[in-house]
Amino acid sequence: MRARCDTCGNEYDKTFQLNMDGVVHRFDSFECAIEKLAPRCSHCGVRILGHGLEAGSRFFCCANCAKRAGAPELRDRA
Repeated sequence: MRARCDTCGNEYDKTFQLNMDGVVHRFDSFECAIEKLAPRCSHCGVRILGHGLEAGSRFFCCANCAKRAGAPELRDRA
């Protein structure tokens, strides 16, 4: 069965689904899933592909970006 990718619109027979916050998304590649769903660092804008760091409702790729954005309490290491 062919389905359309939510990110690029490609109609493909090997799409997969991800459920995030009760919404089902369909993608033809991990790259498209990352582009659509991965958060961006609130300071530098890079896509966060790991756990990242959080301060309130903001996400950061590293402690340096968190510090520069006013969240010095976040650390990369304990």
